[in-house]
Amino acid sequence: MTLQQFLLILRARARLAIYTLLATVLTTLVVSLLLPKQYTASTAVVIDVKSPDPIAGMVLPGMISPGYMATQVDIINSNRVAQRVVRQLRMDQSPAIREQWQEATEGKGDITVWLADLLQKKLDVQPSRESNVININFSGADPAFAAAVANAFAQSYIDVNLELKVEPARQNAAWFQEQTRLLRDKLEAAQAALSSYQQKTGIVRTDDHLSHEMAKLNDLSAQLTVVQAQTADSHSKGKSAGGSDTLVEVMQNPLISGLKADIARLEAKLQESNINLGKNHPQTRRAESELASLKGKLASETQKVSASLNTSYEVGKQKEKELLDALEAQKALVLSLNRERDEISVLQRDVESAQRAFEGVSQRSALTRLESLSVQTNAVVLNPAAEPTQHSKPKILLNVLVSIFLGTLLGVGAALMLELADRRVRSVDDLAEAIGVPVLASISATSAKPTWRHRLRRVFSRRPAPKPALTTAS
Repeated sequence: MTLQQFLLILRARARLAIYTLLATVLTTLVVSLLLPKQYTASTAVVIDVKSPDPIAGMVLPGMISPGYMATQVDIINSNRVAQRVVRQLRMDQSPAIREQWQEATEGKGDITVWLADLLQKKLDVQPSRESNVININFSGADPAFAAAVANAFAQSYIDVNLELKVEPARQNAAWFQEQTRLLRDKLEAAQAALSSYQQKTGIVRTDDHLSHEMAKLNDLSAQLTVVQAQTADSHSKGKSAGGSDTLVEVMQNPLISGLKADIARLEAKLQESNINLGKNHPQTRRAESELASLKGKLASETQKVSASLNTSYEVGKQKEKELLDALEAQKALVLSLNRERDEISVLQRDVESAQRAFEGVSQRSALTRLESLSVQTNAVVLNPAAEPTQHSKPKILLNVLVSIFLGTLLGVGAALMLELADRRVRSVDDLAEAIGVPVLASISATSAKPTWRHRLRRVFSRRPAPKPALTTAS
């Protein structure tokens, strides 16, 4: 179908199209005037997602996620918020509303759920694109009721938002409280075990006691080393091959040195007396007697020194044995103290570990308990809804404009459908298309002045405009 054919059909069926347009517009206007007026109340809620949580002290990561605002919109549209609005406005207690519910559902189901579904159908939640503001719109026949419901939705959303925040915190607080009690019992058991072991062993500070005993052990070890050295020295002197005269103690003894000097002097005197007086002279005899007496004293003193060395060796061996026994006992004591220190260290580590776990869980328990008692939320009403003074529906002007557009489409469609049902020949092209034979010539009416039909045909014809005379088409 060409544009010329389309316009010719519209010209021929113009009356039908106009009547259809007028009927559509009039019907829309009458229906818009007869429809009950609807009033839309709007309230705005602002969501604070940048301020830190007053308890946690930081911005929660969930608040800055891209889907946070969409989640808040879904919460407002949820059944939980709608049912809370029903209970807040006490709609389920109204006799008239209960009667309507009885008629609609025959008493089946829950009236709160039924009312919540009705409220959700007239609820419109629109989040702002450039800010954290959510607009809550509610439409109703009564402006006061619409404003009350819109404000109730905003308040119910804030309450539900707080409940969603507090309920997990309450569950966590109960769980942390139980864990705190268990860890407190564990800490008390560890402290009791440590105290019992300390009372049993009589050790309060293992490090100081062990250091003291280690010092005693080192001192005994040093004494044993000295005594062993002295004993070995006494033993080697007692077994000396050079005799007692070569001992350092004998040579350094002043009495023995004096006796040796007297003996040497007396021997010199005796030798002189033998030469001068003779061996049998009384003076020589007396000198010999004195010399023998001095040599006897010298031997006696030398024997005493040798005996003292043997006595020192025996005493050293005895002292060495005593020191060895004391050293072994001290070693056993130190090892026992080490075992006790290790055991006390294990018990102390158990106490410290239980203390750290208890403190960590206690802090977390206190934090969750504060969260469970929180009465603050990040949502607040920005603009409460007021009673609307003008109705929002029906929009007569918008409906008329839409009806004009739809009426035009319906009129054109009706004209085309009628034309297709009852096809007419309205131009040369229609005739050629209908009979399937080429057109040889067309005769047009002659007139001094072309009519509007000729002008229209000249504009939309594919061929040049025919002249008043007869023309031949090849």
